[in-house]
Amino acid sequence: MTSDPGRTLLIVEDDLALQKQIKWSLDRFESVTANDRESALVQMRRFNPGVVTMDLGLPPDADSVSEGFQLLERILALDGDTKVIVLTGQNDHANALRAVSLGAYDFFAKPFEPDLLNLTVERAFKVFELQKENRRLQALHQPDALSGLITRDPEMLRVCRMVEKVAASNATVMLLGESGTGKEVLANGLHQASPRRAGKFVAINCAAIPENLLESELFGYEKGAFTGAAKTTPGRIETANGGTLMLDEIGDLPFPLQSKLLRFLQERVIERVGGRSEIPVDVRIVCATHQDLTALTKEGRFREDLYYRLAEIVIEIPPLRARPGDAALLAHAFVRRFAQEQNRGSMLLGEDAAKAIEAHAWPGNVRELASCIRRAVIMADGNQIAARDLGLKGGAAADDADMSSFDLRLAREAAERKTILAALGRVNGNIVKAADLLGVSRPTLYDLMNRLGLK
Repeated sequence: MTSDPGRTLLIVEDDLALQKQIKWSLDRFESVTANDRESALVQMRRFNPGVVTMDLGLPPDADSVSEGFQLLERILALDGDTKVIVLTGQNDHANALRAVSLGAYDFFAKPFEPDLLNLTVERAFKVFELQKENRRLQALHQPDALSGLITRDPEMLRVCRMVEKVAASNATVMLLGESGTGKEVLANGLHQASPRRAGKFVAINCAAIPENLLESELFGYEKGAFTGAAKTTPGRIETANGGTLMLDEIGDLPFPLQSKLLRFLQERVIERVGGRSEIPVDVRIVCATHQDLTALTKEGRFREDLYYRLAEIVIEIPPLRARPGDAALLAHAFVRRFAQEQNRGSMLLGEDAAKAIEAHAWPGNVRELASCIRRAVIMADGNQIAARDLGLKGGAAADDADMSSFDLRLAREAAERKTILAALGRVNGNIVKAADLLGVSRPTLYDLMNRLGLK
């Protein structure tokens, strides 16, 4: 019987005779085998099987189920969509039910009926393929809202997950972070991931507009409201009706306008400048600032009641210098983007340039890095960017030492995490090259990344 292409089945069984019997019974599928936990994980990473059949009793302690349950958890951690069918003894229903509660697709008692096992595996593959196709179709209609954000930093990934979680709600979100950390990218991503994505995303910088014009920019104005008001013009809040309004640098909002914004947040109605009628507006507010608003409230420069209205959910964005490996990873992406924009063909980031980027503290964060790479793409003589093309003035890099904890295990994990992230950033995320750079095997690097929670 011929195998179905692309339908890889992993058989985990330490009894070689039984392993051969299972493989022979399921010969309609592309089968790979393993006889213990480590070899099973290697096969998982190599072949990414859609379905796994496994025995719970595995070496080195085949009489216990601990190895089997550990393997089940690792398989589902690697790919939660994998369908795991657990093979158990006739009188081992308790462990079979426990396996299902942990995420196994089904269980089967040994000795098994080949036809029934074939049917169960076939059904598992169909469920796996349906879920895969469903995700593909969803991706076509709903692209990744945060696809424009590039990071491997665990803290930044946690920020992304927070954005995705709050997107479905109508809660007002406050993004805190230094200038250039990507607050508008995250705000736009929040809008694209929300039910309001069909509406407009409107952004206004409260610090960039003079105080005497900001009110009319926000709330609009009626014809004749002031000299030069030749026609009725809706403001940014009204323009964003049904969508999302981003108030950037909210800490610079003039105090008189703060009370008017607070009234809108409470009543969800606005009055244009020079108008008398109330206009209902349905809009979600996302605000951003690099300032400490709690300090401004204590100084009396920002209304405390407005702060609590705006800070229903607060998300803090880490600076680039606190994201090991991200600077080099972003630099590679910027080189590709700007080389295409400038018609420079295929360009690469040189080794000395990558080292200089990693050593720089980037006080201007991602915005400063993007400007630096754009300049380097224009100034480079050949198709490889060197450190001299970056125009960096040197200066101290961010302090690496953290002596606040003398826990050796935590310090070792922190050092491993930082080194792995830096290596991945240096080689633009290439696992094979990163393993060579670190002097370890690819499976070892995968294990380290899984242990440290790096995706």
